[in-house]
This record gives sequence, structure tokens and C-alpha cells, in this order.
Amino acid sequence: MRFTLQSLIFFGTMSLIVVLGHVYLYRRLFRDTAKHPHWRRAGVVLMGLLATLMTSWWFVPRLLPQETASVLSQLNWFWMGVATYLLLAVLSLGGLRTLSGWLERRRVEETPVAAPVVEPVVDEARRQFLARTTAGVAVAAAGGMAGYGVWRAFHPPVVNEVAVKLPGLPKALDGFSIIQLSDVHVGPLIQRRFMDAVVAQCNALKGDLVCITGDLVDGRVAQLAHGVGALNNLRSRHGTYFVTGNHEYYSGDEEWAEALTRMGVTVLRNRHVRIGEPGASFDLVGVDDWGAHRSGYPRERSYDLAAATAGRDPSRAAVLLAHQPSGWREHALKAGMGLQLSGHTHGGQFFPFNLVVSAIWEHDAGLFREGDSHIYVSRGTGFWGPPLRVAAPPEIVKVTLLA
Repeated sequence: MRFTLQSLIFFGTMSLIVVLGHVYLYRRLFRDTAKHPHWRRAGVVLMGLLATLMTSWWFVPRLLPQETASVLSQLNWFWMGVATYLLLAVLSLGGLRTLSGWLERRRVEETPVAAPVVEPVVDEARRQFLARTTAGVAVAAAGGMAGYGVWRAFHPPVVNEVAVKLPGLPKALDGFSIIQLSDVHVGPLIQRRFMDAVVAQCNALKGDLVCITGDLVDGRVAQLAHGVGALNNLRSRHGTYFVTGNHEYYSGDEEWAEALTRMGVTVLRNRHVRIGEPGASFDLVGVDDWGAHRSGYPRERSYDLAAATAGRDPSRAAVLLAHQPSGWREHALKAGMGLQLSGHTHGGQFFPFNLVVSAIWEHDAGLFREGDSHIYVSRGTGFWGPPLRVAAPPEIVKVTLLA
């Protein structure tokens, strides 16, 4: 495995954050709650093992048998989600305790000079009681949030239906419906059972066309072909179309393009196809992932809207499939794309990262409009990393095109 200086700095920084986070959790959940050496020793061992798991997940599983690596990967992602909420809960409750102490000190300081000032006595029993209460509330709150997040992540995605006026769409195609899946991330946690349920949901919507806007997989064809094979059962009048996301490049973009083609999925790599009858149709345009070129992939395997629209009549209605919402205003609008369907952001996936994503991405999730053109950014149908969905539920999108 080849590491660059940039990747080493990134992993080094993230490892330091992970270690410091686990040290902090040890102090608040174990050291402060009891003085018994066995309890504290157990805390050191547990937090040490979990920190090691999180800092080594990228390379250790590659050295182990597939089944063992899968179990460790699942444990790592589950703990990452729980640890996030534990840290938030402990930090929040600790902040309240600090604020309460500061207010108490201010009250004492503002006591009139004539009144006797009593020096505060440190009550170890009270301190330990507060530490245990804080730890107990933090564990309960984190467990509740994580439990709900896991339930929401593995349960059927919500169906969001939107109607979009598509410039140039023939009246005969008014009401044409597109079912969008995005960011499913079939892998160690999302497997065939989940995919079968998603396919059943899509078929029940009776769409005219199904599109998958990238990040379908997290693994090689040999590992995930069975789970992804559920796509064979998708039913729509005009078939299923796919464009690459950044995770396809981690998993073998060319191999997956060939595998999906064998499954009956049309892969659009910087090209367009005509949807509909000769007298009433629109162009479905597909581009490779926006970030592929910056990652060193050649132009023919990177975002190239010029190549995808070569030979297209610009007066015709067009729908663009592009994994990332990046470039919509700079490229898609100028190329005459009336609608772009994207994903990638997951809508932040779970609180508080949904707030971070909203601050970073101009088009973070949902429907946006500029002039006569629209972009819809899906929150994703599955999840990546921690199996959590809090304040950003997974979705299947049904887009109805209006003339």
C-alpha cells in the first residue's frame, strides 16, 4: 500500500485526535467515577483497545482473513458512532458543570464584605457522585442517540417526491418519473437483504427510469457481487443507469462498470443517451466523479461534461447525472442541463455533522433552483462509516418531470 506525505499527515492527525478523545473518555468515565484500581485498569485496557481499533482500521484488516476483517470493520464503525455521541454528551455535561461552578464562585465573590466568607470545602464524596451522575447520563444519552441512529440507518429509506419543470421537455413526456438511488455503499454492513428491500421500494414506485448517482459500493466485485446483484430485479420502463462516485475508484471503477453492465445496468461514463420515443424524448447525460481527475485518473475516467455532451442538440431537454454537486453552476448550467441529480454529501448523515456539511456545501441536500434549472442533492440511500442516521434520514427520490 502506497502512502503519500499528505496521507501520512492526515492519518497522523486523525490518530492523534482519536487517542486524545479516548484519553478524555477514560478520565471522565473511569478515573473520575471510582478509585478502585481494577476499575481504572479495566478502563485503560478498554479505551486502549478501542483507540487501537480506530487508528489501525485502514491497514490491519488488509492483513487478516476477509471474515475476521469484516467483523473488525463493523465493530470499528459501530464504536466510532457511539464514541462520537459519548464525547458530545460528556463535553456538554462537563460544560454545564463548569458553568455551574463558575456561577457559584461569582456568587461567593459578590457576597458583601461584611458577611463572613466561608472557604469552600472539597467534598470528595459529592465530587464522585457528580462524576458518576454525569457519566451515567452521558452513557444513557449517547446510547439513546446511537440506538435511534442505527435503527434509522438500517430501516427502509424515506421516499421523497419532487416535481421539476424541465426546459424543453416534450408535452408527451409530461409526468415522466425518475427514481434516484445514491450513496448506497454496499459493503460490510449493507448487504443483500438491505438491497432487496430497496429494490422492492423502487419497484413499488413504478418509475419510468431508475438512476444510481454513484458510491454504490465499498469493496471489490468478488466480495460484493451477490449484494449488488439485487439490481437485476429493478423494474422500470426505460431501465437503470449508473454514474461513478469517488468510492467506485477505491473499489475498482472499471471492474464495477463491467460488472454492472453484465447485470443489465447502463453505465454512463462521460456520454449521453436518448430517453423516449423518436418524436418525444430527452437526453440523459452521465459524467464520472468530479474528484477523479484531481486524484490522478486520466481524463477519460474523470468528470468531462464536454465529452458527455459532444454531438448533443443543446435545444433538447437534458438531465445530468453527476455524483457530486460540485460544478453545477460553473459547468452544468452553461451546458444547458435543465436538471442535475447528485448525492455525495449524505446530508451530513448524522448530527452534528449535518450542520458541518450544511456550512461547507452550498447545495448540501434537497432541491435547489437557479433560473429555469434545478439540482437535487440526495442524502443517500445507505450510509458510510458509522451506521447512524440522525437528523438526515436516508432517502429514495422520485422526481417527476413536468413539461
